[in-house]
Amino acid sequence: MSELVITGIGVSSAIGQGQAAFTAALLQGASAFGVLKRPGRQWPLADAAGLGDAKPFIGAEISALQMPDALPRKALRTASWSSQVAAATLHEAWHDAGLSQVSPERIGLVVGGSNFQQRELAQLHAAYRGQPFFLKPSYGHVFMDTDLCGLCTELFGIRGFAYTLGAASASGQMAVLQAMDAVRCGRVDVCIAVGALMDLSCWELQAFRSMGAMGSERFADQPEQACRPFDAQRDGFIYGESCGVVVVERADRINRSGVSVYAQCGGSAMAVDANRNPNPSLEGEMTVIQGALRSAGLAADQIDYVNPHGTASLVGDEIELAALRRCGLGGAYLNATKSVTGHGLSAAGIVEIIATLVQMKTGRLHPTCNLQVPIDDTLNWVKNEALDCKVRHALTMSIGFGGINSALCLLRA
Repeated sequence: MSELVITGIGVSSAIGQGQAAFTAALLQGASAFGVLKRPGRQWPLADAAGLGDAKPFIGAEISALQMPDALPRKALRTASWSSQVAAATLHEAWHDAGLSQVSPERIGLVVGGSNFQQRELAQLHAAYRGQPFFLKPSYGHVFMDTDLCGLCTELFGIRGFAYTLGAASASGQMAVLQAMDAVRCGRVDVCIAVGALMDLSCWELQAFRSMGAMGSERFADQPEQACRPFDAQRDGFIYGESCGVVVVERADRINRSGVSVYAQCGGSAMAVDANRNPNPSLEGEMTVIQGALRSAGLAADQIDYVNPHGTASLVGDEIELAALRRCGLGGAYLNATKSVTGHGLSAAGIVEIIATLVQMKTGRLHPTCNLQVPIDDTLNWVKNEALDCKVRHALTMSIGFGGINSALCLLRA
């Protein structure tokens, strides 16, 4: 069996839309954190809600989505924010990989994420609460996550298969692993993996804050300093809008002109901890790290760079570093993409795969913002400045609520 490779990427995030803008901002460590302003992300009347002097929610939002002219506006008119961003992002990856030259029946689509349109639904419920009989009939299918599949297959003529999968914050990477499986078994020749934009409302933001998973009241007046993975002053993740798309196919079946290979998909692994709760598992994380290395045929000391999950969780960051150390990865370079982009939740894993790919392509590792006092200073951190590094073998990890763990090795093409 020929190796699996990545031939197209697309990315939209608060720090930039498109590979070029995203890469430039990432390598500069140019974050875009501030008070969240998209409608439905702040409590309208804090006093009336009994919230008193609660701090506003902070994060990073896409400032202006550039919608490609080729996409029909009629189809996008009823699309949710998550679906619009997915369509624009898929357009970049589609043309990057030259997929118009592939038979539509041999292209599949896997969308990583579930319940990712919450803000849009909350807004609609509030708008029609007093007049439910005026609700648009299209709501009957638009409220489903599968509507994103329907929109993308219609816009791009995909006829292989399409489905969504939910794996919490590991959804994006799990979509890539499922795409790899679909190509490996010959179900399709090309499979597109999408990490959907998780559109949070004030309800989900409040729940994450209440459970202690999301920061940051400590840095509410200094949003640019709030996102601090692996730093001693971290107090939870900071949300960041993002969407990523990756195209996977077999190297020996690429017969299109102008197609570049970003990297080989080496070994991968996934495992669950038999645990409903959001707390991480050292054993589970070690299992997928070792499984991915074994599947790739690599020793730990052959990994040049690790892109970790790194959310700024008080417990999660400690566990992840312990897993990396125990698996022999203490010498690899390490940074935290979420320190620049924020946590995209369902999109995070695939955006971090893309971050790994563009760092391999440019030969530079991006800085880790706000890493002033690392919780483990013995590791090989990329701190406040980008670093030149020719990455041959990389490992990227994703961890989701409910005991979900995954890891993927990427090899220089």
